[in-house]
Amino acid sequence: MAEPNRLERRDFVKVVVAVLGSIMGAVIVLPGIGYLLSPALSVQKKEAWIPLGPLENYPIGVPTLFSFTQTTVNGWEKTVNSHGIYVVRFDEVNYTVLSNMCTHLSCRVTWQEDLNEYICPCHDGHFDIEGQVTFGPPPAPLNEFETKIEDGNLFIFFAEG
Repeated sequence: MAEPNRLERRDFVKVVVAVLGSIMGAVIVLPGIGYLLSPALSVQKKEAWIPLGPLENYPIGVPTLFSFTQTTVNGWEKTVNSHGIYVVRFDEVNYTVLSNMCTHLSCRVTWQEDLNEYICPCHDGHFDIEGQVTFGPPPAPLNEFETKIEDGNLFIFFAEG
């Protein structure tokens, strides 16, 4: 008769094989699970300095439309959004960069040379060359972007959200 607390050879082999099999299975499966889940767990940065090119490319006194796209990856979903801004140079050193989205309902404004104003086609909002409301329902001026110049190139700080 066997002792009650004694482990038999057959039971010992079963335990060792089960432990080693579990370790080998974990070594194989866990990296695969990490690979599959990593896109969903990664954080997408939604702000960046966007280059607009040399300041000399923008004529003085004429708002110039600049368009760019921004790609966002959210898990396995990839989204590309188009954005527009107006660069206005007042003289050699003074400039401003304005959003082309109306502050009323986010319709895209366009510069009307003959009226010397930005016009929102949705509800007839009007803005002057500096983005201030001159007529209509917009509650605030056009949004202005933070800018910097590096090596002669103009950049805007764009934070989506």
